[in-house]
Amino acid sequence: MPLATWIKAGTSATALVLAMAGTASAAPAVEQTDAQAAVVTLRYDDSRAAGWEAAIAAGVASWNASVTNVKLVEAAPGGAAEIVIVATSGWPQATLGPVRPGRQVRVELGSQAVNDGYDKTRIAAHELGHSLGLPDTKPGPCSQLMSGSSAGTACTSAVPNATERSRVQSNYANAFTAFTASDVTGVTDGRTLVDAP
Repeated sequence: MPLATWIKAGTSATALVLAMAGTASAAPAVEQTDAQAAVVTLRYDDSRAAGWEAAIAAGVASWNASVTNVKLVEAAPGGAAEIVIVATSGWPQATLGPVRPGRQVRVELGSQAVNDGYDKTRIAAHELGHSLGLPDTKPGPCSQLMSGSSAGTACTSAVPNATERSRVQSNYANAFTAFTASDVTGVTDGRTLVDAP
């Protein structure tokens, strides 16, 4: 075969390889788009929250029914968890998130609030809201989950309102791609919010 034919064949093969490589490199962009729509799963450990299990389960169910891009699941016994929940004798409190996968925040479900007449499920859902990045909105009405104790002891609503749901959706938008440099280092807001009246 003449040299010109070899060069022409080689050029065609190179063009074919490059074209296929371009197609292959386009595929990860589609996968990345799919990953951006992925649900962020956060595990919680309530093994040290004796007496609060039903309230925690109801609070988790409320959040899981209210938002679509983050899901709370119970950690396997002895497994890692992003949200560590413990029962205490003081006022409920939590580290302000939003917590990211592989990082950790703490929720303390204090019996002082229950002794004063506040609803356990609302307390649990409210404190989980802090873990998801929501600050207090005190004073506020019962319709605002993050109004906490300012809504009074008669308030039993454990459902986040539209604004609260939207903010959590925004906090976990685009799954991992939207996480900032501080998320990579594990830094959250870091404040502990105490929910005493």
